[in-house]
Amino acid sequence: MSSYRSADPTRTYYVYNAAWSFLAALSFTLNLVYYVRDAGLDPLQMVLVGTTLELTCFLFEIPTGIVADLYSRRLSIVIGFVLIGAGLLLQGLVPAFLAILAAQVLWGVGYTFTSGADRAWITDEIGTERVGGVFVRTQQFELAAKIAGTVTAGGLGLISLPLPMVISGAGTMLLGVLLALFMREQNFHRTPREERETFRQLADTFKHGLTVARRRPVVRTLVVISLIAGLSSEAFDRLWSVQLLTFSFPTVFGTSDPALWFTALALAGTALSLAASLLLNRFSAERLQASHPTGILATLASLDVLGMFLFAFAGNFWLALAALWLRQIADTVSIPIHSGWLNRHVDSRSRATVLSMVSQANAIGQVVGGPPLGALGRTSLRGALLASALIWLPIPALYLRLKDARSTTEKQAV
Repeated sequence: MSSYRSADPTRTYYVYNAAWSFLAALSFTLNLVYYVRDAGLDPLQMVLVGTTLELTCFLFEIPTGIVADLYSRRLSIVIGFVLIGAGLLLQGLVPAFLAILAAQVLWGVGYTFTSGADRAWITDEIGTERVGGVFVRTQQFELAAKIAGTVTAGGLGLISLPLPMVISGAGTMLLGVLLALFMREQNFHRTPREERETFRQLADTFKHGLTVARRRPVVRTLVVISLIAGLSSEAFDRLWSVQLLTFSFPTVFGTSDPALWFTALALAGTALSLAASLLLNRFSAERLQASHPTGILATLASLDVLGMFLFAFAGNFWLALAALWLRQIADTVSIPIHSGWLNRHVDSRSRATVLSMVSQANAIGQVVGGPPLGALGRTSLRGALLASALIWLPIPALYLRLKDARSTTEKQAV
């Protein structure tokens, strides 16, 4: 083993996650503005960029996992960051649709090399007893780094919109090189054949998930909710920036540059979401930890769709901003509640299957739903946003429906 690779694994994990969180914020805070302003993408092209990324991640998740399973977690992570950096660099240097699509493929393949490999690596190196505390601490470093990256992106974006992406791309590639030099890997063991993920295993999981869904209405409903969310969100998450850029931005500190406002939007959204989460934990903790928080999930889903409708009809900048923040708060608060509820009430034998099935349904929804709504956005941007909101509309009712089904489904075996 090289003498360079002597860094403490825990410190390495903290540093590289904080560095990547900073670099990701640097690149993604203003990327949607860059797509519209510098690259001149229309609504359909904006959605196709996201669909390409989602489809790439879906297709390459298993093939790239072979490297982490058979050869080295470190090698997989290093390859991943070099590819991600190359994608970000290409995107920032060439403001053209085809180049940005190619960048999504590079970014997506790179992401699949890192997905799961980093957590598997640190677990191997320090053991399952210590890793839980390390994950919690890592999240704190990531949050601080994300805030710093967002602010830095705003400052650099005032100079040049692609500049944050170019620096992020180069920095991410450098991070991959540094990890190759200093990342220690002493406890890697090849994953046994029966535990490796394969396309056959993915198909078997999907089939088993359908069986579980047929037997348990709760699971079936959760899969449907995830599919609907995917059908709706891919277009809205890409097109809101196009709509926002049609407004006149107020002048602050002598400038009305969108880079400043998109940075402020990201920072304020994060702060408001955190404040809402803390308030709910303080005043409604019993509802968040309830055995079946379907009521609060339905409420949050209703606020989500309200934010989408308000944004689509917004006639001024401030109302549009408020609608986006409302949706972001609802999304951020609902994720841990949904995740905790699902893990508490799906038995261990079917937990992995259900989680995989829910994730697959969302990905399929994004790939299927994005392009048609993007095409609609070419003729009517507001129409595409309204269609996204209408697709989301059944989700609150589906959550409430779980109240009626839960008493019988919990007792059924998979």
